[in-house]
Amino acid sequence: MVTLRLRQIRFTPGQRVILEDVIWQEFEAILDELGEHRNSRIAYNQGILEIMVPLPEHEKIKVIIGDLVKILLDELDLYWESLGSTTFKREDMAAGIEPDDCFYIQNYELMIGKERIDLSVDPPPDLAIEIDITSKTKASAYQALKVPEIWRYFQGKLEINLLQGDKYIKSETSLIFPNFGVIEEIPRFIEMAKTTGTTLTLRAFRQWVREYIATHKP
Repeated sequence: MVTLRLRQIRFTPGQRVILEDVIWQEFEAILDELGEHRNSRIAYNQGILEIMVPLPEHEKIKVIIGDLVKILLDELDLYWESLGSTTFKREDMAAGIEPDDCFYIQNYELMIGKERIDLSVDPPPDLAIEIDITSKTKASAYQALKVPEIWRYFQGKLEINLLQGDKYIKSETSLIFPNFGVIEEIPRFIEMAKTTGTTLTLRAFRQWVREYIATHKP
């Protein structure tokens, strides 16, 4: 049997590799070998490990959505901690995931200055964001880790998934931003960025949020 180290395998953008029958210790060893400074993302659940390398389009959309979320939080005077693509894992649930972006909002204070996350004692992020261009996000790992809200962007649309019990359901509204039509507005401003650029788009979005808040005050 030929044994190769993962560092001997070159993953190109847009590629996806699935490994089966991976026990937890092997998963941990693979994470160590891949290292923290890499361009790949992983998803692990019940022995199946998926390794993905995002396309440049994926990364650009991820950054824009993250910036739009920060503007919403800022204009609503909410506090947050963004942990980006941190590896979240729980051995007792045999699950691990690296979101494209994620935010702690209700539990932001617990994450201030925290360099290591242990989901056996720490809460999961309040919001995870996934950009599904080359593959579709599998909710199983998120279910195991009990992440309450996932945003999935694919084919120009935003889908909100809320955890109810032990499964996700699609929702037209966000738990975090219930008064904003994020399903319509996030894709609209992503499209705007393709023609007007990121800077002007973010400024326009901030202005839209301010006007919305001003006209919807109780």
